[in-house]
Parts: sequence; C-alpha cells; structure tokens
Amino acid sequence: MAHVQEGSFLTLHYRMSGPQGQVIIDTFEGQPATLSLGSGQLSPAIEQRLIGLEEGIRTVIELEAGEAFGERQPDMVQWVARKLLSELGDPHEQYAAGDVVQFPTPDGLGSYAGSAVEVRKDGAVLFDFNHPLAGQPVRFEVQLIGVL
Repeated sequence: MAHVQEGSFLTLHYRMSGPQGQVIIDTFEGQPATLSLGSGQLSPAIEQRLIGLEEGIRTVIELEAGEAFGERQPDMVQWVARKLLSELGDPHEQYAAGDVVQFPTPDGLGSYAGSAVEVRKDGAVLFDFNHPLAGQPVRFEVQLIGVL
C-alpha cells in the first residue's frame, strides 16, 4: 500500500468544519479532490498530518485552535475604497455584509478571498481577509482514495 509523503499526488474526499460543526468544504457528495502535497492547496498543518497515512484510510484529524490557519490577524481587516472595488470588479456590484469577494493577487496569477464586514455610505467596504477558520479549532475528515 502507498503512504503519503512530501510531494505525493493525492485523490481524496475531505470535509473541513469549524468548532460549531459549520462545514467550510465537503467533497464527499461529489467528485473527489486531487492535489499535490506541498503546493499550498491545504494548510501546512493539515499536510503534515496527512504524511504517513496509508492509501484507502478514512480518518478524522482534529486541529487545535489556530493550528490549521493561524491566529486571527487584526491587520487583515481593512477598508477597501469603492473606486478600487470598481477597478477590480464590476462597477455596479452592490456589496453587503457577509459577501465573500475574490481579489486578484498583486502578480495577477492567483486570488484571495475577503469577507465583507461593513459597508459605508460612501461605498467603501470593510473586508476581513482572515481565513474563516483562523484562530479556531478545525475538524478535517479525510478519505484517501489514491496516493501517487
């Protein structure tokens, strides 16, 4: 049987949930996920816990508060001007608290998400760029279908 190691290519089902059982991502109902260990698709803490697991296993990994996605960073909560939002996306977009918006990385190759916290009268939006599970314990249920 194959075991997970650094650089392994995995086919897996997983369900990630927070302390109140709120599910952030769940692939069990649909297509399994494929990912390469070390490519940043999962947090380093979760990847470390997968190393050594055997192909075919189904298990639950419990991560302590802040272990999976770090602690909440107050400086990751920032106001974004309406002018900038219009340049980055649809100028007619209406934002509301709770909206999750994708922003391009400075190099334009990737994106990161911000969750709208508050909208000011002038159209500026307060975004929280922390991961939704930052500073919280995480339950990671995994079924390893294939290891290459």
